[in-house]
Amino acid sequence: MEKGPFDEVLASLGTVQAFNTAQVRTRVDGQIQAVAFKEGQIVRAGDVLVQVDPRPYQASLDQAKAKKTQDESTLKNARADLERYTKLGDYASRQQTDTQSATVNSLIAQVASDQAIIDNAQTQLGYATIRAPFDGVAGFRLVDVGNIVNASAQTAIVTITQVEPIFVVLTAPEDQLHEITAALAKGIVPVEAWSTDGQSKLSEGRLSLLNNQVDTATGTIRLKAVFENKDHALWPGLSVSTRMRIGVVQDAVTIPDDAVQHGPGGLFAFVVNESDTAHQQSVKVGRSNLGRTRVLGGLNPGERVITAGQSRVTQGAKVAQKRSDGATRIGMTQPADAAAGAH
Repeated sequence: MEKGPFDEVLASLGTVQAFNTAQVRTRVDGQIQAVAFKEGQIVRAGDVLVQVDPRPYQASLDQAKAKKTQDESTLKNARADLERYTKLGDYASRQQTDTQSATVNSLIAQVASDQAIIDNAQTQLGYATIRAPFDGVAGFRLVDVGNIVNASAQTAIVTITQVEPIFVVLTAPEDQLHEITAALAKGIVPVEAWSTDGQSKLSEGRLSLLNNQVDTATGTIRLKAVFENKDHALWPGLSVSTRMRIGVVQDAVTIPDDAVQHGPGGLFAFVVNESDTAHQQSVKVGRSNLGRTRVLGGLNPGERVITAGQSRVTQGAKVAQKRSDGATRIGMTQPADAAAGAH
């Protein structure tokens, strides 16, 4: 048995989710002139992905600019005529002045309309160059040079996923909600992502949010943890095991997980006393973490517990302490050749 700090950890399963996902589609019709990315490439926000033939849109823009120049010239002449009519005073009829004033106002509106057409043409021309919406990884390319694309088509050109940072979506039982919210209120709640076999730690992150409701069908709540993921150890869709640390218990008494046994009367452990006699002791335990279980009652610090071979141990059996591979072991002396471990 050991006494010392113990991390209170909630274990769960989770699924990696991209921080952002965008299905990139064209917003204009035309023929693809160039594809500027490679599948699997890391792209940055604003990088050119695909170039749609811009010539029709450039022509529309040039035409709109020419129309505005023409209308501005007409407006200039109309204003000059209005100014002359105004200076003539009584020599020009009121009707002439009013008509010319209306012409000027109409041309002013026309020039404003021309500018709106120019702005729209510039926007359409800009859409011909398709760019990455954010930093991410390009998926499979779904178009080739020479393909005709349409703004109304539902097929994406490519899907971009943002993986730095990245989310892991996990669940927790509703009875743990209070502990989680209390830990989150105190500050950062660390979360580790592990391989599903629990053998490899993939990344370290933090809890970022709780869903706004409990799923009444399952009695669980969904959580999101965020990871920097600079090494791309986490990938969208990957299944992971998660370990969320909600606190640290100082001076906690712990024993190896293997020492805890299940019996008809509940949980127990085999304790070895000073005379090397094993006896069964009921225990109350808390959470487990990294191979050790917190003891809440039934055992005292310093007591030795058997960690292996309990099926061959009987109440009152004599055991002898051994060492094997650097670990303290207990070998039974009655009956012989029944080996068990103690810590």
